[in-house]
Amino acid sequence: MGEFFRVGKIVNTHGLKGEVKVMATTSDVNNFKRYGTVFINGVERAIEGVKFQKDRVILKIEGINSIDEAETYKTKIIEVPREREPELPDDTFYVTDLIGIHVFDTEGKDLGAIYDVIETKNNDVYWIREPKELLIPVLKTIVLDIDLDNEKIVIRPVGEWQDED
Repeated sequence: MGEFFRVGKIVNTHGLKGEVKVMATTSDVNNFKRYGTVFINGVERAIEGVKFQKDRVILKIEGINSIDEAETYKTKIIEVPREREPELPDDTFYVTDLIGIHVFDTEGKDLGAIYDVIETKNNDVYWIREPKELLIPVLKTIVLDIDLDNEKIVIRPVGEWQDED
């Protein structure tokens, strides 16, 4: 099977009948209602129930039927195959596809590869750590082109949009 997306991490048990508390890493916790099955340790398991509690998702997963069994799943990662995730609208990307892509300015200077994408209330921010740490707000006025096929992102020169210290 192909690439997998991490969609959550089991952080605790919930109740006595094998439910688990999950810290979701998917952008929409309601995705757990549509997944049907998930993978834990490479094993596909059916989702038998989904509930929401504050900042956590409570899952009832096939084959986990007691608090003792649920205890053994603490810290396990929950994944789904990439092909089960929906196609994204134009100009929207999965973070995993952006990690490692090099960012260049319009003058051709290689600013480094994206280390991570930070989600903020207003916009995402590309984080470059090497060769020099740089945080790039993902705004149409700054990010001019994203070409995943050629693994290249083009932005306006840093001096034009970043406050000089």
